[in-house]
Amino acid sequence: MNALLDKVRGGSLSARVIRSSMLTVGGFGFSQLVRLASNLILTRLLFPEAFGLMALVQVFLMGLGQLSDVGVTPAILQSRRGDERAFLDTAWTIQVIRGALLWLLACGAALPLAWVYDEPLLSQLLPVSALTLLISGFRPTRMVTANRHLLMGRVTLVDMSVQVIGVGLAVLLAWVTGSVWALAVSGVIGALAEVLIAWIVLPGARDRLRWERRAAQELIGFGKWVFLATVCGFVFTQADKVLIGKWVPLDVFGAYNIGFFLAAFPMMLGGMVTTKILIPIYRETPPTESRANFVKLRRMRFAVTSLLMVLIACFASAGAWLVDLLYDPRYALAGGVVVVLACAQMPMLIVQTYDQAALAAGDSRRFFVLAAIRAVLMVACVITGLETAGLFGALIGQGAAYLLAYPAVVWLARRMGAWDPLHDLVFALAGLAAAAAAIWLNWASIVALLGKTA
Repeated sequence: MNALLDKVRGGSLSARVIRSSMLTVGGFGFSQLVRLASNLILTRLLFPEAFGLMALVQVFLMGLGQLSDVGVTPAILQSRRGDERAFLDTAWTIQVIRGALLWLLACGAALPLAWVYDEPLLSQLLPVSALTLLISGFRPTRMVTANRHLLMGRVTLVDMSVQVIGVGLAVLLAWVTGSVWALAVSGVIGALAEVLIAWIVLPGARDRLRWERRAAQELIGFGKWVFLATVCGFVFTQADKVLIGKWVPLDVFGAYNIGFFLAAFPMMLGGMVTTKILIPIYRETPPTESRANFVKLRRMRFAVTSLLMVLIACFASAGAWLVDLLYDPRYALAGGVVVVLACAQMPMLIVQTYDQAALAAGDSRRFFVLAAIRAVLMVACVITGLETAGLFGALIGQGAAYLLAYPAVVWLARRMGAWDPLHDLVFALAGLAAAAAAIWLNWASIVALLGKTA
């Protein structure tokens, strides 16, 4: 115990990585438990179509956010000026302007989106929900600088507090109104709570509106490729919802989102860890600098991927059972979705620790190239799957897109000196074994999904 405490204490990179990883994983686990509890309650208070409607709203809002991302957060994380007040104030000013423009765009797009999906309520839900984009523009840069130095304690507490406030309010409003508006209003109040709590709790200088030409040039120069990469990233991560939401009935789409919520837990955890932890690690110990750095990163990579692979194997094996246990029969279809989607995501988990190496090195252009290849493959494979076998085919198409993108991932990782073929081989074999076991255990649910949605 003393040896473990010695490793956690202090200001060394190893100590900060361990503390930040524990806080990130712990905070994420708490967040997902709260979300799961609220999900179980809300599915009994609301109707499946409500989750389908809010899924469409969230996809559009996420699209607006990612399609306008100028890379402020990764720019602060990797820049040598990431602690300078002029640089941070300029970044915050860009963030505030962006949030206001996004809200105006969402208001303008509300009626066309309602017409495209033939859901009139979207014309009202979208402008209200989009207030979260406007409010989030005022988040203090102290949240990012704490991440930059792997000091995640108070940031994690802020995230946990906001999660409890948002979920508690959603449940209360759903119980009182029984309306989809409970989800929209609670999201807006949760965003407001996050900004207010962060401004009050996090230490450091206050952000203010300021424009320094040199800082703006650096932010925009780095961010132009991040912007293009996030456009492609949105397509890559949300193509399934955009296409499936248009292709299948709203209640089936709602069940798909319940299944996605469970199956995506390991990938969401992996994305959070790699985004918050790996850029600082790659920045301070670049793998091209020495063999010792590469070995340190290998140990870290094996630890992260092992955890994620165990988690996704559990969800793949127990997915149908979990849905039957936790949800009422209206959501039974989600059981097969969890199993197939968890298996399909295994190739992505194996390579998830490579992506941030390019951003840490300031090479946002190559990061964009990888994102573009992934986006094209995802759209093509999901459309092909939908045309061939409906929802089931779309799930298989996602797995095919992850596999086909592997050569591009290797290209990027080798350029950054981060590729580890031993790591990839070990976990590819482990993933194949886990997927085979999950399919065998849940064969009846998979057949039912195929018969229902093809």
